[in-house]
Amino acid sequence: MWKAYISNIVETALLVENGKFLFAAKKVRHATSTDYIISLSSEDFSRASNTYVGKLRSNFLGTKFTIYDSQPPHSGAVVLTSRPSRRFYSKQVSPRVPAGSYNIANIVYELNVLGTRGPRRMQCTMHSIPASSIQVGGNAPTPTEFPRSLDESFSLPFSKEPLVDFSSSSLSEIPINVESKEVPLVLKNKAPRWHEQLQCWCLNFRGRVTVASVKNFQLVASVEPSQLVTQADQDKVILQFGKIGKDIFTMDYRYPLSAFQAFAICLSSFDTKLACE
Repeated sequence: MWKAYISNIVETALLVENGKFLFAAKKVRHATSTDYIISLSSEDFSRASNTYVGKLRSNFLGTKFTIYDSQPPHSGAVVLTSRPSRRFYSKQVSPRVPAGSYNIANIVYELNVLGTRGPRRMQCTMHSIPASSIQVGGNAPTPTEFPRSLDESFSLPFSKEPLVDFSSSSLSEIPINVESKEVPLVLKNKAPRWHEQLQCWCLNFRGRVTVASVKNFQLVASVEPSQLVTQADQDKVILQFGKIGKDIFTMDYRYPLSAFQAFAICLSSFDTKLACE
């Protein structure tokens, strides 16, 4: 499992792993939704920049989110333009040309208006990752190329999924669904236990989380009986996120998630949820 830290200050979140900066996200509010613009630079959040990675978009209530990637998450995804990728050929492509907008995942938080159902409950449907990826012999599709315009020393412990572009005001943006014929991987909250002495819901973060917060969570695979997944793999935490100090959180993730996907899911926990607390 790869370990990273997220700092959330003044509506800008930074992801750092092993002392290396990975991503930055900036919160942009709209009348009926909120966007988190994800970039490879903490100073450049322009969607025309070659450092632009993707975005997380929420609905007004903060209960439904969509993760967009600016480039196809795998070779099987259909690209609606024949123009070269601005990521790999930034000098040949006008910065005004929009990248693709690939819907790679949806996140839904269960409504809890009366606050009687315990901690937040969420479900993530990963359209770009087949459920078979966690079966014996399964694998998750990954891109075969990486950005050439970035510092060569930049690296991720797991293959970084391609990137996304979107603009609520742009008529040239065309959302693309990357759902395949395969059943997508679905992630759900690991059920917490009620601690009688502390009078609160608890999860075992194995020392990685030290501060109680409604934002803390652990995600495991949600599988059907027909899927050949062992009980051990069903209980395995794929992503966990939790608070360790003022505006500081840890993010631990494992295959088949990429750092980008894990970061976007964790960002959804920061957003205000009017009907889920």
